[in-house]
Amino acid sequence: MSGSDGKDGGSKGGGSKDGSGTGGSKKVPGSSARKPTGRYGDALHQRVKTAKGRTASSNRWLSRQLNDPYVRKAKADGYRSRAAYKLVELDEKFSLVRKARHIIDLGIAPGGWAQLIRRINPKAAVVGIDLLPVDPIEGVTIFEMDFMADHAPDTLIEALGAQPDLVLSDMAANTVGHKQTDHLRTMGLVEAAAHFAVDNLAEGGAFVAKVLAGGTDNELLALLKQHFKSVKHAKPPASRKASSEWYVIAQGRKPRAAQAAADDE
Repeated sequence: MSGSDGKDGGSKGGGSKDGSGTGGSKKVPGSSARKPTGRYGDALHQRVKTAKGRTASSNRWLSRQLNDPYVRKAKADGYRSRAAYKLVELDEKFSLVRKARHIIDLGIAPGGWAQLIRRINPKAAVVGIDLLPVDPIEGVTIFEMDFMADHAPDTLIEALGAQPDLVLSDMAANTVGHKQTDHLRTMGLVEAAAHFAVDNLAEGGAFVAKVLAGGTDNELLALLKQHFKSVKHAKPPASRKASSEWYVIAQGRKPRAAQAAADDE
């Protein structure tokens, strides 16, 4: 799903690169889409001059970027996007990345989250996917592929070589400017990611996903509460105040045998 700038720099949806643990990437053509059911710093204040030829929206974007302390810090720290600090803050609160051994990053572009994972947990196996091309990241297998393609889930699990104990989703659909439409399109991706996590996570595993506020998240939360011991939500400080995004954090994937028994009652 050609997604909007979910990690402040690219459309979200899937990815493939010459996939070895050395961070290559492999282009894999997408197939038919599945129908869904349901990321610190000193203050920076800089005056931005309007240049002829720029649109008002591009000037607003440039002003926001130049005045954003997280953008400045990301450049100083060598991260590809400010979104890395969203995961920093979520990990500090929920202890997600440091404990994981096998991680899948859905909507990996431009790679800030994967960079962070490699820095704080270099022993973890990491596989990512995005529609956009992503420059190689050492130790990360990246697929340039549509996550909604029928073969994508099996491709990710096969590349990881084990059940993931952490699934991250920063996917967001391309925005069209209509709030409810944008919400529904992104929720379709989030729900597909949630079902992928439920189907593939190891017992005790965790799922984190970006959600856009819009009032249709009840089914998502119900699904997660059914399969996880803890379901919480958070808006990390690195998320822009004007953004409608928030993150759902589902931890403690329930044992499948116990879940099956509960479903039979």
